[in-house]
Amino acid sequence: MKVVAVLNREGGMFRTLDIDKFCAEAREIFARGGHEIDCRPVPAQKITAALEQAATRSGGDVLMAGGGDGTVSAAADIAWKTGIALAVLPAGTMNLFARSLNIPLGLTAALETLASGEVRRVDIATANGRPFVHQFALGFHPRMVRMRKNFRYGSRLGKILASARAMGMVVKDPPSFPVELRIGNETMLRQVSALAISNNPYGDAPLPYAPDVETGLLGIYITRPLASRDYMRLMADIMLGRWRSNSNVEEMRAKEIVLRFPRLRKNANAVIDGELVPLKDEIVEIVIHPGALKVLVPGSGTPE
Repeated sequence: MKVVAVLNREGGMFRTLDIDKFCAEAREIFARGGHEIDCRPVPAQKITAALEQAATRSGGDVLMAGGGDGTVSAAADIAWKTGIALAVLPAGTMNLFARSLNIPLGLTAALETLASGEVRRVDIATANGRPFVHQFALGFHPRMVRMRKNFRYGSRLGKILASARAMGMVVKDPPSFPVELRIGNETMLRQVSALAISNNPYGDAPLPYAPDVETGLLGIYITRPLASRDYMRLMADIMLGRWRSNSNVEEMRAKEIVLRFPRLRKNANAVIDGELVPLKDEIVEIVIHPGALKVLVPGSGTPE
């Protein structure tokens, strides 16, 4: 097996890591398993071009993406469209898709697990044709990410602290907007503070990620308009893993959903796999594609 690893130099752990030493370790680990790995560290602004080149011109069997959820999402888009298998090397802050795939969060442990892993097919979702492997979110999350951009941070811990600070600011003035949801033949209008559509339903852990990415279903999570104190209570329920019992959260599942925004603002944003993106379309169709993405995961004999 030949693996081409594209590493985002500005992605989380790689900011302070000795990249040359890490790549030497990766080559040694994969060689022990009878495999080859081509390590390619690149700056963040060149990550997409490097991923495309690695997927289409390197002759590799597997495209490895090293970085945060944004880097992994970009790699999943390319892997899905080219048919190459994707390997996730978790070097970001949350590493949510890596958690879904049961990839260890320590870099050396992740390399060892992937070097003895196997290729499996899992689900991927699209929003108006744009793929995502974790989540499409509106309302609270995009506002928090936008506010976080006002703060400077240079480490994983700094990003977490900036997120907490931005979250506190949003809680003081929670968003509220109307959205029309169509699932099958049923159409419903909701006034919401937050809306999230996930690639497979979330588990019960405090972090919002899907423990199973082969159900063939989207998770749909609606939070009604909340006062600040209700948001604080919801945050506490999320941290304690009991958010499903919160009366302000509505959960549904579907293979596809169509969203329409009756009063879409010109500067509206969504968050797709952790990245802030402009929300330009009044109608967004979200579809899950069962088993459409090939990924390298822990082998059946590999301990989790």
